[in-house]
Amino acid sequence: MQAHANWESQLLSLAGHIPHPTTHPFFSYWAGDASLRNAYKEAEVITAAHSKSFHFASGLLPEEKRSAVRALYAFCRTVDDIVDEVELKKDREFELDYWRNIVETASASTDDRVAAAWADTLVRYHIPRHYALQLIDGVARDISQTRYQTFADLATYCYGVASTVGLMSMYIIGFKGHEAVPYAIKLGVALQMTNILRDVGEDYRNGRLYLPREELATYGIREEDIAAGRVTDNWRQFMKFQIERTRHLYEASWSGVKLLEREGQLAIGAASVFYQGILEDIEKHDYDVFSRRASLSTVGKIAKLPALWMKIRTL
Repeated sequence: MQAHANWESQLLSLAGHIPHPTTHPFFSYWAGDASLRNAYKEAEVITAAHSKSFHFASGLLPEEKRSAVRALYAFCRTVDDIVDEVELKKDREFELDYWRNIVETASASTDDRVAAAWADTLVRYHIPRHYALQLIDGVARDISQTRYQTFADLATYCYGVASTVGLMSMYIIGFKGHEAVPYAIKLGVALQMTNILRDVGEDYRNGRLYLPREELATYGIREEDIAAGRVTDNWRQFMKFQIERTRHLYEASWSGVKLLEREGQLAIGAASVFYQGILEDIEKHDYDVFSRRASLSTVGKIAKLPALWMKIRTL
């Protein structure tokens, strides 16, 4: 219990106390600006191509906020691709610095549609630059670090690449005050842990093992077992523990949904429920995350919406 408190306190410290915006965004983003409208369309295309769950969940938002959240996703996706796909270190550093500059200046050339949409969203919704810069640094961590010793170490990584996204999303959706921050952090860690558990095999083939070494050792799992994709009783017990902790984080984050503006609650609730469906799929397939990629189908997502809608109504 103390370990949990320690890592959570550390993440709250990283988030800081960012002022709650007192002014509302000026609408509409497409008013008389064709290039900006095309920039947001590009962000929508990127979101649809790379994350079916995020695209579906964000589709539950009103049009303006939906476009802004997808601009945020396109920014995150583009920065992540720099780390994964740009081969030379000097080129990676140059491109990451390019995005840091966009965040710091909140301006971009109209030739870079993703940057243009993101810069507009950043200013329009008063998103703290602090979180966007933390995300860039979090993603860049994949360049130098490929193993994590403890869950506290991993939670810090999850904060950088996922909780920051939740914190920025709050400014787009609208929230009632700083008390929403801990819930956004927990949801971000839960979402990223779901990604990590789903992608163990793929990540290992790419040279990365996010699962805490300390916990792998507790369950008697060696790195060679993961390399071989062995689904043993030890592995099943290890995954049960990981999934239980991740579900606890989803549950603990739920109270934060009611601190969001009403029109955004269903979308955030959907993201949580859809990703929990991935955990269910991992269980359904005997914790084999080596030979297949767990997912929740579109039909499965739609099937979860009525119960989610009823739950949202009770908030």
